Amino acid sequence: MGVDVLLFSEIRCQEQKRRMSDRIDLDKPLWNQDTFYGRLRYFAWVTNPSTCLTPTSKLFEARDLVNKYRLQQEPPHTTREQVLKAHRLVLSAFHPDSGELQNFIGRMSFQVPGGMLLIGCMISFYRTNSAVIFWQWANQSFNALVNYTNRNAGSDISQKKLAIAYVSSTTSALVAALGLKAILAQRTTGILQRFVPFTAVAAANIVNIPLMRQSEFLDGIIVYDENKNPVTTSKYAAVKGISQVVFSRIIMAAPSMLLLPVLFQHLEKYRWMQRFKILNAPLQVLASGALLLVMTPTACALFPQRCSILTSKLSLLDKKNLEELKEKYGANNIPERVYFNKGL
Repeated sequence: MGVDVLLFSEIRCQEQKRRMSDRIDLDKPLWNQDTFYGRLRYFAWVTNPSTCLTPTSKLFEARDLVNKYRLQQEPPHTTREQVLKAHRLVLSAFHPDSGELQNFIGRMSFQVPGGMLLIGCMISFYRTNSAVIFWQWANQSFNALVNYTNRNAGSDISQKKLAIAYVSSTTSALVAALGLKAILAQRTTGILQRFVPFTAVAAANIVNIPLMRQSEFLDGIIVYDENKNPVTTSKYAAVKGISQVVFSRIIMAAPSMLLLPVLFQHLEKYRWMQRFKILNAPLQVLASGALLLVMTPTACALFPQRCSILTSKLSLLDKKNLEELKEKYGANNIPERVYFNKGL
């Protein structure tokens, strides 16, 4: 009897060890985030537009399962596939800093369906000023929501500043679009006019994102040591993170807005396109979606989301904070690097 008890206890212990070894560390990405390929696989997984179809109730169920799994309190017979599916839904729909449910349109997983419609229409309807005004306004409204949703949640922004950012970015887009359109209409051929929407979008991104996240420039963002303990705030980190986001957003839209105008300029010479002009816009929308399906994770993967800076760089814009760190840790013991979420 005693031998049976010992044998059963040993089997149970081995089973527990096996289960623990099979557990997923949800605090670490499934792919190496120090390499571009690892980040690409991660963002292709997280930004998959199919997650947009998940009802809100299912998103909260996924979050509950993930929280229980972290505490090793998940229901019996929960599979690895179920945990990974729930984890992906949480990463795609909840803010990584605050844990709050993000608005539907502002999620990066909605970038393909939302962006394909706007980009396709901007490069299709560029001939009249009214069309330019409407689609640039629609695009900047979408971008403002995306930028606000994916900001560093540690930095808040007032409604007044939000309104200023929105108006400024929309105005910059319209000025760039209408100004270039008027200049190119008089001096160049039609093909160059097709690139006006991209120029306007690039100009607006340069204005929109910094203004939407201006509190990060003014107050700095929280930076952490390698163990995720808050260290201080940094304006330099904000400058680095926001600059990378601006560049990534421009790269994300570039193939659709630079390649498709050339392609459709060529296609419009064919009789079937001339005969079925109504297909022009839908085809450009679909082509934009195909390119965004690739470019959304690619652009997000250009830089690590968990960005880092050398602590010595704090001397550029955060001298007071650096001195406080030296007093707190000692001049020779401050962390060599600090980390922060740059946002998307």
